[in-house]
Amino acid sequence: MNKREDVKKTYKLYIGGKFPRTESGRYFKWTDPKNSTVVNMCRGSRKDFRNAVVSARSAFSGWRSKTAYNRSQILYRIGEMLEGRRGQFMDELILQGASKKEAENEINQSIDRLIYYAGWADKYQQVFSRVNPVASSYFNFSYPEPTGVVSAIAPDEPSLIGLVSIVAPIIAGGNTVVVLASEAKPLCSITFAEVLHTSDVPGGVVNILTGYRSELLEHFSSHMDVNAIVYCGNVKEEIKFVQENAALNVKRPIVYTDENWLDKKVQDPYRILNTLEIKTTWHPVGI
Repeated sequence: MNKREDVKKTYKLYIGGKFPRTESGRYFKWTDPKNSTVVNMCRGSRKDFRNAVVSARSAFSGWRSKTAYNRSQILYRIGEMLEGRRGQFMDELILQGASKKEAENEINQSIDRLIYYAGWADKYQQVFSRVNPVASSYFNFSYPEPTGVVSAIAPDEPSLIGLVSIVAPIIAGGNTVVVLASEAKPLCSITFAEVLHTSDVPGGVVNILTGYRSELLEHFSSHMDVNAIVYCGNVKEEIKFVQENAALNVKRPIVYTDENWLDKKVQDPYRILNTLEIKTTWHPVGI
């Protein structure tokens, strides 16, 4: 019997709940540390990003209107499905240069982080809401609401838990997101998109692009229909660039530098609050 050839995986983008190829037709070659495997990764373009923002905006009203408990269930389901595809992520993390022990630890931490934010998804409102004291016959309430569409530049490494740590709190708060995955280690990002695709996450809530940070950073930070940007990195010039572009439409810039994404100290409900707006309402007493 002739030896069967392996069916190689095609890595695409994830936009609007679908897996399109980049509209530009451009790719970049990714090679593993041992130079034994070459993979063509989509080189996302400005048009890809704009399409992703349109999808995220379209999905926003439906996602924000879901009950907090339902969003919690969906986040738990993502962790559940990631657990079920552990072997595939092990192979990709090892291919990207991790040891077996490191890969196993990163997968475990990624699953645990999803479950952590699933637990917070229907509780942060109670923690961050308040009744404000006023000197009149009114109640004055403040409570958090999702800010809208969030763009995010994920950390280069660790690639899987870095991506999970950025996406989970954003969507737990009812936002939708367009995220640029790790440029150096992009394989797990698209496989994670496949997990999202089978986890009851509505199309457009999470959109994942691959490509060059230097090429896409301007579009992620300056797009006028993006309400907040999360930047992960410690390049001072990029941070300044992001903050200046964010000012163009007063989008909120959230910057994470030198984070140890494998440390449990980087998970807390304030990461959810970072991409929320506080709404204050007045209500007459007795009505």
